[in-house]
Amino acid sequence: MISIDEQKKKLRKEIRNLKKQQTQEQKETASASIIESIEKHSFFKNAETVMVYWSMADEVITHEAIQKWHMEKRIILPCVKGDILELREYTGIDSMKEGDFFKILEPQGPLFTELNELDLIIVPGVAFDINNNRMGRGKAYYDGLLKTTNAFKLGICFDFQLLENIPADSHDIPMDGIISDRRATIIP
Repeated sequence: MISIDEQKKKLRKEIRNLKKQQTQEQKETASASIIESIEKHSFFKNAETVMVYWSMADEVITHEAIQKWHMEKRIILPCVKGDILELREYTGIDSMKEGDFFKILEPQGPLFTELNELDLIIVPGVAFDINNNRMGRGKAYYDGLLKTTNAFKLGICFDFQLLENIPADSHDIPMDGIISDRRATIIP
């Protein structure tokens, strides 16, 4: 029998190959659809403080949404520091600097530590399933954070990343909902 870790490793490789097949135009179109779906839901409309991620090249594109939303909401972004995620407030593109670990832009400035103030956390993942399970890149950055907050946890992904079932451990934190460019597991 294949262990959960081996199943996850195999699935990560499969998804990585599917991501490579996506054109930039496909990613942009799908990302716009996902962002539009997020903006329609009450969990977003009612949120004052939203944690989201500055997307890497193979993820749902969030840059434009962050720049748009920060005029209306308090936007918190994660910064990878060793084995943990530090949270910092996004105050504009001028406050961003390339991070040390993933070479993506990260906000500078004071740490955000008031996790009870987070209303919504928009979470990337390698794969999700229709039971709201999430599989990340394997470092458990988000799992450590997600278990400490009562914020609404929303996974976002391209449709090929939303599967019937994915391998999940007891330490994997499930989402409250998932939105892809074609489906959602959220009850409106």
